[in-house]
Amino acid sequence: MYKGTTVTIEIDPHAGFCFGVDRAVHLAESLLQKDSQAYCVGDIVHNQKEMDRLSQLGLTFVNHQELENQTSKKVLFRAHGEPPQSYQLANQKQHQLTDATCPVVVKLQQRVKKAWETMINLNGQVIIFGKRNHAEVLGLVGQTQNQAVVIENMNDLDAIDFSRPIEVFSQTTSSLTDYKLFCERITSKAQSTLKINDTICRQVSSREPWLKAFVITVEVMIFVGGTKSSNAKFLHGVCKSHNPDSFLVSGVDDIQMEWFAGKTRVGISGATSTPLWQLQEVAQWLHQNLNEQIKN
Repeated sequence: MYKGTTVTIEIDPHAGFCFGVDRAVHLAESLLQKDSQAYCVGDIVHNQKEMDRLSQLGLTFVNHQELENQTSKKVLFRAHGEPPQSYQLANQKQHQLTDATCPVVVKLQQRVKKAWETMINLNGQVIIFGKRNHAEVLGLVGQTQNQAVVIENMNDLDAIDFSRPIEVFSQTTSSLTDYKLFCERITSKAQSTLKINDTICRQVSSREPWLKAFVITVEVMIFVGGTKSSNAKFLHGVCKSHNPDSFLVSGVDDIQMEWFAGKTRVGISGATSTPLWQLQEVAQWLHQNLNEQIKN
């Protein structure tokens, strides 16, 4: 906590990387300590500043096509997980693989694969509730030979054949509230067997009620998150609904000093992909600049 002449700045004590991202970043750092160069398939985290830091350490970010054009490289799979084809490609190209897939996602992939094998015999469907092009969802769909039906919102329900057996899973970072509403809707429409799995990561979902409690204790909330982070957009929305003076920024360059006019208590939080060091950087910047503004 930073206290100025009249302004108190507090960092959300529950903020910082989730377990899966923290583990992936540490694995990347360990890999780079042994070798000056390694490759990560996709963004290791939806936070450009953290990616820039890792790039300076020697981590190169590539897409799947670029991975296919390389051979015998040190390769990292990020926390979001990959479909089976990515592992086959890494093996074919003789890459030295470090798999940083979040253990929670690994277990979910295994469950989705098992469900798909069951649904094949029942002429059923596996439903994934989540973002269609999100890396985690692509990895989950890959467990079903790309046959799972992805539902992003209620407008996609026509893609489900409710006369057939259904087993449902969620992307681990989906909104718990949205998933519950979705499950209630399909339960009312199902005409055959329906199995619903609770697969939202509680470390992620628990952030929502904590943020609701934290954001009402401050006058201004600065929420730090990457522009690609769906988690940042969602959690900022939670803040905004409980405190209109909540602002989403990717770094100190986005901060506008007029937000703090007449305010004495400022909160700082971030997405599960926002590193604690960046929140501390924002807090120090605010401490210096708000105090300077007061002195002037």
